[in-house]
Amino acid sequence: MPHSNPALHSPAHDSAPRTKPSEAVRGSHLATFGLHQVPRAAADLVLLGDLTGRYASGSYTRLSSTGTVSTREQRQGAAEHGHRVTAAIACHVARSGGTVEALARMLLHPDHEGGRHAQTIAMRSGMARAQGYIERVWASALNLVDTTAAVDSRPGVFESLAVLRERIETTPWRGERGRTALRVLQAHLSFAQAAGGRMHAASERQAAEAAGISRQTLRQAYRFVLKPGGWLRRLRVGHGTEGSTWYLADGLPDPALSRDQPIQCPPDEDLGEWSTPETESRADVDSRVIGQLMGHDAFAHGALGSSALMVIGALHAHPAQTPRQLVASASVSRATAYRTLDRLRSHGLVQPDGDGWALTPHALEGIGNSLPEAVTGPPEEPDQRQGWAAMALAYGTAGIAAARKALHATERAAYRDALQAWAQRRRPARTQVHQGRTVLVPAPRADEVPAHWQTPDGAVLDPVTGFPVPGWQVATDGHLILLSPSDELSYAELAAAHTQALHEWESAA
Repeated sequence: MPHSNPALHSPAHDSAPRTKPSEAVRGSHLATFGLHQVPRAAADLVLLGDLTGRYASGSYTRLSSTGTVSTREQRQGAAEHGHRVTAAIACHVARSGGTVEALARMLLHPDHEGGRHAQTIAMRSGMARAQGYIERVWASALNLVDTTAAVDSRPGVFESLAVLRERIETTPWRGERGRTALRVLQAHLSFAQAAGGRMHAASERQAAEAAGISRQTLRQAYRFVLKPGGWLRRLRVGHGTEGSTWYLADGLPDPALSRDQPIQCPPDEDLGEWSTPETESRADVDSRVIGQLMGHDAFAHGALGSSALMVIGALHAHPAQTPRQLVASASVSRATAYRTLDRLRSHGLVQPDGDGWALTPHALEGIGNSLPEAVTGPPEEPDQRQGWAAMALAYGTAGIAAARKALHATERAAYRDALQAWAQRRRPARTQVHQGRTVLVPAPRADEVPAHWQTPDGAVLDPVTGFPVPGWQVATDGHLILLSPSDELSYAELAAAHTQALHEWESAA
């Protein structure tokens, strides 16, 4: 199928009026979604398949130095590779305004290499199963397209990340669990900036080391805050030496802050009125300062903690804040604000500034001044990181980050050794050249009888004695069956009964 409209290049219709083609030419073309309506890269993916190996996964294929896709020694990941190509085509069709019927036509066309995975499902399991698979992929593509925005340039990427950072900084992160989730989200934001987009790869150990927390705490932040809140989505689980693929989203709106114009009047501080979730101002912290401090042992659990990070971030963004103002800007309670300020003052990190509090001039040496307009200024005094180490030693948390990294390094080494041992036990796949293409030879199935174990009449030979085994027979499709007076089931029925029994046994186990 060409990329452009074939009717516009047909000489038989050059003399037809341009304003209203004939019905034979039009037919249902105006209502038909074709390859000419998707980007050129998507059309090439549908017609030619994944030639560059962009969607290849694991050890199934690799890109050689000549630019061609070559198969690896182990045979795995073929189905995942095909599913990735199918999902990419579905996203292109969804962004171009297509329908699930148009996607099915593209994938099931016999000349389209990009739909080989769906065609294989239709050939092996039937058209109904393939149609159901296409509908599930289409639903996932629609959900992804509706919740994401297309970025066309590199400046657009940084603009999108800057907007996301501002949204994170102005979102209230209440409670210890919320403040821990902010540390995890800040770690993923740094990974996304390094990757150049919201989609990035990171393992749990990497995120835990960057956030300065344990893996168990990290998983709780994923499960209870970030994923339900719509901040973070895991697109693909990591395997082997590859980390998981994540996507940073904009998060769901906070029901407590859903009204831009509250119906209540702001509280009067002179009258001692308390702020409510509808009247309090939004949070406002400097996430860059939080991201650079959260890895120190001084901010681990049992030391200064996450509340100190929030107060320092809020004071760095807006100095001279009162404890009542810090309740809203740092998303902490009034008691936590007073307790944290007293603790930071004992370490010489904050000082009174009029009616409020501000960071001391050299509180954040090593990462910039305490003023928000000079975050990247060079330090003039000794590095404050020596002070963080002294605080961690005083609280008894010194060495936690180093011990965590050492543990993770040991776990990675043990996992790589296990993968290597497993790869050595695998049987390498056989390949052959068919019509100029290298294809994988399927491994023999366990229920298939080798040719030297059977006779021309279908009897089964004993490989030790060489004599036929009474009561055994080879079916016409090469599968071994046992003949008995009470056996009246076909091979397909026997296989289905075996699968059902295995499923029941696994459920009971």
